[in-house]
Amino acid sequence: MSNGDPVIRIENLCKIYAGDFEALKDVSLDIMEGEIFALLGPNGAGKSTLINIVCGIVNKTSGRVLVNGYDNVEDFRQARTQIGLVPQELLTETFESVSSTTAFSRGLFGKSPDADHIEKVLRSLHLWDKRDNVILTLSGGMKRRVLIAKALAHEPKILFLDEPTAGVDVELRQDMWEIVRELRASGVTVILTTHYIEEAEQMADRIGVINHGEIILVEEKAKLMRELGKKQLFLELDDALEAIPETLLSYHLQFGASHSELIYDYDTRAEHTGITSLLGDLSLAGIRFHDVKTRQSSLEEIFVGLVKRQE
Repeated sequence: MSNGDPVIRIENLCKIYAGDFEALKDVSLDIMEGEIFALLGPNGAGKSTLINIVCGIVNKTSGRVLVNGYDNVEDFRQARTQIGLVPQELLTETFESVSSTTAFSRGLFGKSPDADHIEKVLRSLHLWDKRDNVILTLSGGMKRRVLIAKALAHEPKILFLDEPTAGVDVELRQDMWEIVRELRASGVTVILTTHYIEEAEQMADRIGVINHGEIILVEEKAKLMRELGKKQLFLELDDALEAIPETLLSYHLQFGASHSELIYDYDTRAEHTGITSLLGDLSLAGIRFHDVKTRQSSLEEIFVGLVKRQE
């Protein structure tokens, strides 16, 4: 990964739609060359708006975007040539063949025909044997691969993937992750939006969290995943407790809705969750329970918690 200037620099970006809806609020973000950056957030958080502004599809209200040093408004053509975009929507030109639509995309950027490059792209995406197929005949997953092929046809340095595995089955999702890793290994900077924690965890070097149009956190993946890995254990007790015994204070237990419910927070990614020793110590303290449940925080709850922490 480069330690030099960011490949994308977003400065104080704002977007206000009709009716004074503020889709992006003073967003600033640097993305470094050669990294996989995941933009994580719930639906409607502003992920697609941000990508579409960087790619020149949506006009900003204020702020600035630099792509490899080019202002994406003043130097639109130079900036846009650097970028490949894979949108969420599937293809509309369904009666074209895979190879012709990919070659046409290359021509849109003023690049001369290059059959060798098109073949290389289609082979890397396992589309070569489908090159003459009409897109109408392809599965949803294959159509998604064609979108990536079109985005790579003009040899961009930066690839945006907007919800790349939405509606894709688990096996194909694994394939897509492998494709993204190979692209990064070839020197392409990859930015993906997702609301799947698993996707960000599998692929990203860094993760940005966006909520209500604001970037509330940018963090190395490992650190953020520790936060996202927390779960709660709920114990329904046979008898209510007046207080939590001193012998159990090290577990930082809390009472739930009543003193007949104990809640224990633990980390699913820790070497030891502490659950086994907790259950043993409960038994030693003479505390019996008749029901155990676990619960993982939803993305929405995690975002709310992160927002509160930033205030």
